[in-house]
This record gives sequence, structure tokens and C-alpha cells, in this order.
Amino acid sequence: MNGFGRRFRGALPGLAVAVAAAVSVAGCAGGATLSAKSSSPTAPAVQLVVFAAASLRDVLKQVEAAYEVEHPGIDIVVSTGSSAALRAQIEQGAPADIFLSADTVNPQRLADAGLSADDPVPFAGNRLAIIVPIANPAGIADPADLARPGLKIIAAGERVPITAYATEAIQALGALPGYPAGFAEAYAQNVVSREEDVGSVVARIELREGDAAIVYATDALASSLATTIPIPDVADPTAVYAGVVIGASDHREEATGFLAWLVGPVGEAILADAGFLPPA
Repeated sequence: MNGFGRRFRGALPGLAVAVAAAVSVAGCAGGATLSAKSSSPTAPAVQLVVFAAASLRDVLKQVEAAYEVEHPGIDIVVSTGSSAALRAQIEQGAPADIFLSADTVNPQRLADAGLSADDPVPFAGNRLAIIVPIANPAGIADPADLARPGLKIIAAGERVPITAYATEAIQALGALPGYPAGFAEAYAQNVVSREEDVGSVVARIELREGDAAIVYATDALASSLATTIPIPDVADPTAVYAGVVIGASDHREEATGFLAWLVGPVGEAILADAGFLPPA
């Protein structure tokens, strides 16, 4: 990975190591408890259904494991996708207990509609990066190349949060010295595909079905089949992730506890180790 990886990997290393050790110790002590939970008909686990942004898919595997070790009476079930699509499903009555979005807009819409138990809680931040297939066949050297005629850019759908962040970045880049007039328009003309979520965008680039894409920094760090082209800090917006407990949840107390844990030191350390930033 290039210098971009070093930008994030340094976040809270000591705390992340401590968390790993704590989870390991807790796992040894809690193995019998977990077995008892699964075999006892009188103490079924409380199942918490978490709807989460696609960019959280990998880190939530670690979150789920750590949380269930610390809370053996809780079973976390994660469903990921576009934040906008998940919010729409909740509005239509989908049975979710917690919604973790890649923005603050979608959770706030649920709150405004009276569908949340409380106000949205910011729990993480993220930055953006340009990714290209590992061999960089289009020879993209810097963000200005995204306006090159004939380039094939993979993007997400208009309602997906990454699209709003990418649009902000492109507009900021176009205002920088040395960028061509009409940079944003030329970039838009190069978009050849609109995917349902950022995970699908990354997959298309890894399969070499496009020349470049703007994704979250954590997605760039996690991909072994893509190379990162950094975005200048001055043009790189910070994405803010927010979570909310769903008002219709049958387990509001447990869901509130999970969200509080996620924004606490253990949850923050797991997120930081995956490249996420503290919420702005």
C-alpha cells in the first residue's frame, strides 16, 4: 500500500492492541458461557438486527465478534447495503433494531419521521480515495486524470452517500490551481456505471471493469486488488457516519447499549484499526 495506508494505520495502535488482547482473554473466559447460551432453552439470546452501510461490512465482523464475547446474551445479525436503500426499507417496516449509516442525513430522516428511538449518534469518520485496478492500466497519476477523455469511471447511485461525498471532492478539486476548466463536467461524462453501493463499486474496479472510482479510504485500505491514488487533503471531505436505534425495535434497551458500546473506547479502537476516524 502507498503512503495513503500510513495515513490511517497509525490511528490508536496501542488501544487497538489492547482491545485485541482483551477480546482474546474474554473469549477464553467466556467460551463456556457461550456454549451454555446455545444449549439452554430457558435463556435464548437477544437477537439484534443491525442494518449497516456497505462500507462497514468488514469491520462489523470484528465488532460483532468482540461484542458477543463481552455480551454473551446478545446475538448480532448484520445486513449491509446502501444507506439510502436500508433507510427506505426501515421506513417500509423492515424489522431492524439499529441503523448504521455512512452519513448523518439518512438517520436524521428516520428521526424526523418519528421512526427512531432517539437522535442519531455519530460514531465514526472516513476519508475518500481514488482506486484503480492493481496494475493501473489507464496510467492514472493524479486526480486531474479523472477528466481525461475516454476514461471509464465507476460510481455509485445518486442516493448513495459516497456519491454526495465524491461530488463534493470533485468540485473542490476543480477549484484547485492547475485543474482544467470544466473538470467536474468532464468527470461526470466519464462515469460509465452507477452501482447500488460502494462495495459494488470496489468490486467492479477489482474486476478491472473500470479505470477508476472514488470510494472510502477504508475500502481502499482493505482491497488487495486495487491501488490508491491520494486525494489532496484540501479537497478531501470527511464522511461522518451516524447510528440510530429504531423506534419499533422490540429490544430498544439492548440496541441502545450496543450503540453506546460502539462509540465507547472498545468500539472506537476496532473502528480505528480498520482505518476509520473518530466522528467529527
